Amino acid sequence: MPSPNQLTILWRITLREVSRIGKDHSLLLTLLIAPLLYAFFYGSIYTYKEEEGVKLAVVDDDRSQLSRLITRQISNAQITSVFLVPSVEEAKEAMYRGHCQGFVYIEKGLEEKVKSLHQAHVVVALNAARFLPSSDLLLSINQTCLTLGAGVRMQYLQKSEGMNTAGSMQEVMPVNLDYRPLFNSRSSYGAFLLPGLLALILQQTLLIGLSASVSGERKRKQVRNWIESAGGSLSMALWGKGFFYVVLFSCYAYFFMTVNYRILELPMRGSGFQLSLAFLLFIVTLVPMAQWIGGLFKDPLLNVQIMAFSTYPFFLVTGYTFPLQNIPVALQWFSMLLPTTPFINMYQSIVQAGASLSQNTAHIIHLIILLFFYSTLALLRLKKISRQELPLQTSSLPS
Repeated sequence: MPSPNQLTILWRITLREVSRIGKDHSLLLTLLIAPLLYAFFYGSIYTYKEEEGVKLAVVDDDRSQLSRLITRQISNAQITSVFLVPSVEEAKEAMYRGHCQGFVYIEKGLEEKVKSLHQAHVVVALNAARFLPSSDLLLSINQTCLTLGAGVRMQYLQKSEGMNTAGSMQEVMPVNLDYRPLFNSRSSYGAFLLPGLLALILQQTLLIGLSASVSGERKRKQVRNWIESAGGSLSMALWGKGFFYVVLFSCYAYFFMTVNYRILELPMRGSGFQLSLAFLLFIVTLVPMAQWIGGLFKDPLLNVQIMAFSTYPFFLVTGYTFPLQNIPVALQWFSMLLPTTPFINMYQSIVQAGASLSQNTAHIIHLIILLFFYSTLALLRLKKISRQELPLQTSSLPS
């Protein structure tokens, strides 16, 4: 337990940091407005989470009862908005001009071929430049065509072979696929992306704000004053400044888990209390990392620019959007140095899969190792900077 004197020092450094933030408009904007603004702005993009009404052209050269049924079933899917065009050339032109995402061509004689048990073709052409709607469209069209094809074959077997419904079903589908997506039951891109995006917003605003604060101390040669306010202790200076950020961003994390999750209708399958503990460990680990980064720069503006530029690369190498084992080995090692990597895996397992902290022991140990690693780097960096601000005869500071 900290002594009363240490608590007094902690409170004094915290008030000093609050006073500095209040006088610095850029820090005020980064720390108090940006997290909420970005969370609601990016979240609003994925409010509906799934694409709906994607334009799809249909060329029906068969004009039979079966082809009309295929067209109707495709148009009944939530993702599609179907319109008819008279020829393949016009369908291609509409796709090239961006009026539709693709087209379906139903060949002439389709119904006759199906009834005579000959192979028939439904051609699907999709603009794969936008992978998300094209993959969803293909899945929907495949399911429609396979279902209708199985239905036609069942009717044939019942009429020609005299089979009952159960027997014809077994003949048509000897292997029945029971497809049930776990956790993200609607296979929604928004439900997958938003939890990770909220965690990234929390991380980057903390790193940018706190590292810019330390860079500002260095630029104004106030590092010595900061450490003296902590009674000459580097550790108290480090955690005194960081305490305000731990409290502030813990409040943001709680706000995201309650208000944002409810507004954006995100599933929360794990324990809120255990997720809160995971967030707290993550934020505490980010504090020394941010102060070490800030100590590398003398110009807060340059620091902010580089940290803002790092947002997307940090997110990519965590393994959230692309499997970690499939990225280059050098980037895998780099990702292990980021607190985001173990946290986002633990966070995803709790939020989306309903796991507990006991099932994420390896990620917790990883975060604790990074906490000590970045604390050591930050203390060494502060010690070096403080020596540079002192006259040569001044002795070194205690840690």
